[in-house]
Amino acid sequence: MTLRTKFLLFVVIIHTVLIGLAAQLRLTNPVLFVAAEVLLLVSIVLTVQLYRGFVRPFQLIAAGTTAIQAKDFSMKFVPVGQHEMDQLITVYNQMIDALRRERVSQHEKSFLLERLIQASPAGILILDFEGRIEGVNAAVERFLGQPAAELLGQLPAQLPGAWGPALAALTENQPQALRLSGLQTYRAHAAHFLDRGFTRRFIVLEELTQELIQQEKQAYSKLIRMMSHEINNSIGAINSILHSFHHYAPQLDPADQPDFTQALDVSITRNTQLANFIANFARLVRLPAPTLQPTDLHALLRSICRLLQPQSEERRIKWHLEIPAAPLVLPLDAQQIEQALLNIAKNALEAIGHDGNIWVRTQVQPPMVAIENDGPGLSPEVSQRLFTPFFSTKRDGQGIGLTLVRDILLAHGFAFRLHTGDNGRTAFSIQLTQGQEK
Repeated sequence: MTLRTKFLLFVVIIHTVLIGLAAQLRLTNPVLFVAAEVLLLVSIVLTVQLYRGFVRPFQLIAAGTTAIQAKDFSMKFVPVGQHEMDQLITVYNQMIDALRRERVSQHEKSFLLERLIQASPAGILILDFEGRIEGVNAAVERFLGQPAAELLGQLPAQLPGAWGPALAALTENQPQALRLSGLQTYRAHAAHFLDRGFTRRFIVLEELTQELIQQEKQAYSKLIRMMSHEINNSIGAINSILHSFHHYAPQLDPADQPDFTQALDVSITRNTQLANFIANFARLVRLPAPTLQPTDLHALLRSICRLLQPQSEERRIKWHLEIPAAPLVLPLDAQQIEQALLNIAKNALEAIGHDGNIWVRTQVQPPMVAIENDGPGLSPEVSQRLFTPFFSTKRDGQGIGLTLVRDILLAHGFAFRLHTGDNGRTAFSIQLTQGQEK
């Protein structure tokens, strides 16, 4: 039973009693009967006023409650000239103003936060209460190479590749470094926030690739320049002296002349090889910015195949050129790209050793080139260090071949990847459009 019904029931009962008493007094005491009638009229008037005074606040409260339930914070009431009622209206209007300002502020902050997350160069994964991915930004899609629709609902441990194990072991306030394919380096950091009083986690992924490559290059370029300066100065002076010694060969006993001359030649050759060795490193440091010119990529690939054909035939390695006859003209630095493709092809030959196959494929739209071989695949340990300067799996390798390839492709802005696929082939693929490394 509502309060309004109870009030009406009470009023009806009271006035029924008063009417009954007045009816009794009409016959026994006319004076009291008139007084009772006056009292009854006054009571009715006061009851109507009280009813209006009670019902109006109830109506306003009901209307205000409905507006709040509908989250309509624009409805306000005007004073009615009744002190108590005006106090209630004032408090309600102040509360509505505060709620509206808070709601607008929260919407603006929420919108700003969403825009900041989407525009952030760092990848952000927001997890739900069960630890599953509820939201990601564009950077995460780029880092993982998957659209948001495929990531939502997954646990971080279920993410593809090396991401899953790395993020599964991630603990709060303990950032971890993650290196993919020997090139991309990321820092993962986990933290939490409160949502409706409960803790939720989020993960921030920062890409450190370019920063680390720059720091790495500055470190080894300074070392190489210093070594190159000292060694070349010494080698030049030593070779000059050794060449001068050749003039003394006729003065020696004829039996000693061949050994003397051979010793000088061996020393000069070794010094020259050392100079060339240092020059290879110096070339890595002094790599100029690419000069882009329209270049036929297919012609470059065919020339590299012809250049390596004799060596391939000796090792019984077959080349399979899966490229169209029509030219594929792209803006490239022909000399640098040719050197990079030559290094990739030589690595494929050395990875096979003997008796194998090399496939060269291109794609026109979007432009792409891939060089695959069926030699032994890459182990996870080797994959992590592929593009590290001075790292080589060959006994006499200098470890600058893939580093030079990396720097050339990064200077062109080309995305690239070296990995062993499910088919057992090891492929070096290059996206010949401006983009970030994969």
